[in-house]
Amino acid sequence: MTKQDFGKVAVLFGGCSAERDVSLQSGQAVLEALRHSGVDAHPFDPGRKSLAALEDERFDRAYIALHGRFGEDGTVQGALELMRIPYTGSGVMASALAMDKWRTKLLWQAVGVESPRSMLLTVHSDFEKVAQVLGLPLIVKPVREGSTIGLSKIDHVRDIDAAYRLAAEHDALVLAEEYIAGTELTAAILGEMPLPLVRIEVAGGLYDYEAKYLSDKTRYFCPSGLPEDQAGLIQSQALLAYQAIGCEGWGRVDLILGEDGRFYFLEANTSPGMTSHSLVPMAAKAAGIDFEELVLQILSLSHVG
Repeated sequence: MTKQDFGKVAVLFGGCSAERDVSLQSGQAVLEALRHSGVDAHPFDPGRKSLAALEDERFDRAYIALHGRFGEDGTVQGALELMRIPYTGSGVMASALAMDKWRTKLLWQAVGVESPRSMLLTVHSDFEKVAQVLGLPLIVKPVREGSTIGLSKIDHVRDIDAAYRLAAEHDALVLAEEYIAGTELTAAILGEMPLPLVRIEVAGGLYDYEAKYLSDKTRYFCPSGLPEDQAGLIQSQALLAYQAIGCEGWGRVDLILGEDGRFYFLEANTSPGMTSHSLVPMAAKAAGIDFEELVLQILSLSHVG
């Protein structure tokens, strides 16, 4: 496709999820890259403006730089399909599934993609039994939230209740998950091509919101430094995990390489961060794709409902 074929492009960012601030950064970076490339791109914040304006303002295509619910969970994708506006990333079903960590795990289990053992929690759960089944430490997190918002690492049974209540502030569904000690990795996918793995080194061992966005001690390595055959195996399994959910266009799959040598997939992201320092651009750069070219490739892979 030529840049003229894209027509008038709305860059959707901001929104009304808990990840609004991160989305504003992603969207601004994408907007600047598209404009610099000669694309007729315009900012559009669904948190401040009705989606109906997309039709009124005659947009031809949408670049989704929204993160979290009401942007990454199939809701905006469904609205765009009703308006027959092509958009970046995965379709309605895959977006909704990927946002739901519990159902993602069930689907992965069915196709042989290994993920940490987990249990759904309620206010009536026997937390001592949960700790016996999953072991300690364990992770407690909202099922349908991103950027590790509401996530806690628990070392003592007595702390599970508080962690559950924190997670429940963000979602009615809360997941307890066994903690896997090992190496944090992420596998970006562009089209049907796995990009080089990114290895993440976290001070303190937990890749939470602070480690992702606030700490200057988190280190990233791309290429990952893993043996080539091991990295290739992880990339192929990441592509299976991604495609099993029905993802398309682009995205990212996060995993842990355990101390036992096995790798455990945590979640899929259908609209990852897109600042110049985010993980997908980092992986693309290692593959020889600069940020502007990455943004154009993602736009060219737009989903048509």
